[in-house]
Order: sequence, then structure tokens, then C-alpha cells
Amino acid sequence: AALPGPAPADWVQAPLDPAVRAVLVGFDEHFSYAKLCQALRYLLRGGPDCLLVGTNRDHRLPLEGGAGIPGTGCLVKAVETAAQREAFIVGKPNRFMFDCVAQEFGLDPARTVMVGDRLDTDILMGNGCGLTTLLTLTGVTALDEVRGHQDSGCPARHSLVPDYYVDSIADLLPALGE
Repeated sequence: AALPGPAPADWVQAPLDPAVRAVLVGFDEHFSYAKLCQALRYLLRGGPDCLLVGTNRDHRLPLEGGAGIPGTGCLVKAVETAAQREAFIVGKPNRFMFDCVAQEFGLDPARTVMVGDRLDTDILMGNGCGLTTLLTLTGVTALDEVRGHQDSGCPARHSLVPDYYVDSIADLLPALGE
């Protein structure tokens, strides 16, 4: 998406596709001010009948050595701020994605394990869906954070505590061979 013309008055003149009834915000390494303008224009034109959907709220994606890059949650927040409304999140920790997969494949939550490296998305969704949860300590979460939630006495913080943890997903390989 490019901004047509040099001034804001020009930017709102670009044609809009009349068939668009939703704005989906996901990971986009080419996110731009022009795309933000376009998203806002669709949402304003459609009002509440134009859905605002986000894939997730991850604020940062961890990289090796403690580095990180902005996550999709930063992009979702930009569109939410411009539109002055909240997105419906279809990914973790919202159970929407799990419910779709469970229905499609007939999953039994009691026999399903959620494996993830984030407490606020992976483990929260797993616990909210009645799954067994397994935290890998290779992402953004440290064991001290888990212990803090576990010892807090706060029910909301307890929903962030996994059933099990491993240092690395590679620690599971021997068990998977059995």
C-alpha cells in the first residue's frame, strides 16, 4: 500500500474495495503508515459491521542471545489506537483457535498437551482450555517468573502456571521415541 499524493487529504481519496468487511492484523514485516491509514479507512467506512481481527498480542518475539523484535501485538495496538476500538484476537491466549481445531479434529482436552514458551499466551490458553501445559524455558519466560506466579496467591496469576516445564523442547525427544 502506498499513500496517494503528498497530503493527508489525498490519502483519504484512494479507492476502497466495497467487498471488504474485515481488517485482519497479523505479523507484517512491511507494516507501514500507509497500511495503517488504509485499515482505519475501512474500519471507519464499515463502522461496527467491519470486523477488526488480530492474530495475537505478542508484544515481542525473542531471538537468540536475549535479542528481540517487535511482535504482532505492536501492530494490533497501532490499529486499535487509530480506530479507537479493540480487536477480536483469534490466536493465543483466546480459546477461539483451540475450539476450531478441537472441533475439526475431535480433540479431547483431557488428552491434549499445550507446549509453549510464553506464559501470557501459550500457557494461559492451555490452562483456559483445560489442557495439560508444558513450558519450554527457551523463550521469554524464566523459571523465577513461574515461581512468582505460583507463590502469589492470586487466581489470575495461577492461570499462568504450567503443569510441567522443560529446559528445551529437545528434552522431550526421548519420551516421544517410547
